[in-house]
Amino acid sequence: MTVPVCLAPWPRVSVVIPALNEARNLPHVFAQIPGNVHEVILVDGHSVDDTVAVARQLRPDVRVVTQSRTGKGNAMACGFAVATGDIIAMVDADGSADPREIPRFVRALMDGADFAKGTRSGDGGGSDDLTRLRQTGNRLLSGLFNLCYRTRYSDLCYGYNVFWRSCLPVLSLDSTSAPRDGDDGRLWGDGFEIETLIHIRVAKSGLKVTEVPSLEHHRIHGVSNLSAFSDGLRVLRTIFAERRRSRGLLAADVTAALPSIPRPATAPDTAIPAPSVPAAPVLAGRAD
Repeated sequence: MTVPVCLAPWPRVSVVIPALNEARNLPHVFAQIPGNVHEVILVDGHSVDDTVAVARQLRPDVRVVTQSRTGKGNAMACGFAVATGDIIAMVDADGSADPREIPRFVRALMDGADFAKGTRSGDGGGSDDLTRLRQTGNRLLSGLFNLCYRTRYSDLCYGYNVFWRSCLPVLSLDSTSAPRDGDDGRLWGDGFEIETLIHIRVAKSGLKVTEVPSLEHHRIHGVSNLSAFSDGLRVLRTIFAERRRSRGLLAADVTAALPSIPRPATAPDTAIPAPSVPAAPVLAGRAD
């Protein structure tokens, strides 16, 4: 079968990969990253294995950042803060997200979206790793989220997302504050609730969101740090906590402080393999 080729200008893409003891998985993940990305940023969570050494061996141009606190959310914030591309792609280091799908997300952005949200639902999407318990919980949380924030997201708890870097002010993620005393030292948004937090702030800002079908794979090596019950409660808490915190804040108050989302005016024409997928639905984020 012939793979369609997209000849449109290719923006600079920063791939941000949070990693904690993922040395055995990185060869697989790095091998699937498209060759024409602008940069790869590995955010190390103080790994005790050879994660950093393997990353540098596989890709000498990799940018390695040590996260300032702990948790996936903090790792993402640290990676976003140093990204220099036009577009930022969030990719997990365990092999569950396929970097070869990045052109799908980029195409959605170039077609007019501000934020491309991965979904395991619909034609072209799916999961090899989603248990019945997690699937049921995801449906319930997605339904509650849609009710609270007037969205139509089909897969709230999937963390494969790609967006224009100019959207970062809307996300308002803290990468520099010191860890707090006591507990695990984490701040609000430092844990697995990061995806929910991002989606809430994107939805309330009025940014244009497009869902992109994506296939989730099994983790290749190691054991996931995700807990269906405890992390589900964190997502639930985030939905209600952000709703309380944002009462009285209009979407216009957020977007008025932002410059218009710029698109690259010029970029080198690069032929990129673009997987053939059905048109993705457009989901307009709305204010509460």
